[in-house]
Amino acid sequence: MVAHALPPLDLLDVEPRVLLNGVPWETYIALSDALSAAGDHSHLTYLEGSLEIMGTSQLHEEAKKIIARLLETWADELDVDLRGFGGMTFRRKVKKRGLEPDECYTLGPMRRQRPDLAIEVVVGNPMLDKLDVYPGLDVPEVWVWAARAQRIDVHHLSRQKYTRRWRSELLPAIDLALLAKFVRPGESHTALAKAYRRTLAESRD
Repeated sequence: MVAHALPPLDLLDVEPRVLLNGVPWETYIALSDALSAAGDHSHLTYLEGSLEIMGTSQLHEEAKKIIARLLETWADELDVDLRGFGGMTFRRKVKKRGLEPDECYTLGPMRRQRPDLAIEVVVGNPMLDKLDVYPGLDVPEVWVWAARAQRIDVHHLSRQKYTRRWRSELLPAIDLALLAKFVRPGESHTALAKAYRRTLAESRD
């Protein structure tokens, strides 16, 4: 398979970011709620008084939707009860942490106020590392797709910190290296999903 060429790397950083320090929890909540009510889709990441506000790029939004579509195609093919909650806001006051995943899922119903799996797309240079935020939200597994690496890294929660794993513990049957090959922004999402579905079917024959 021919490697997909992303736009020039100097175009990948077109994501406005600002980092504010010393932000009280109540201010974060008020700002998050106000932006949501206004229909603003900025991503807010809060960690112990530090608040990053980020506007997403076209590449960021397209990559996360492709990953979601491919993962849901995989779940459909294998009859896995994977339930999507998009970029739902998760907060935990006692841990002073909050964020919106790019995409998130549960296996079956959401039994706790957090997803089983969060997916993050990294374009540019984050000012706060979300892997420092997620442990306080008790999210068992986080997948990170970085635009420059064009691969999916798995981070599994163990003793309140993430360790990198070569495969998903939540969904051990999925080949993430294969899925990542179909994350090709700029191509038809329908064609990518169909090609991925064919590949999954062929692998079972």
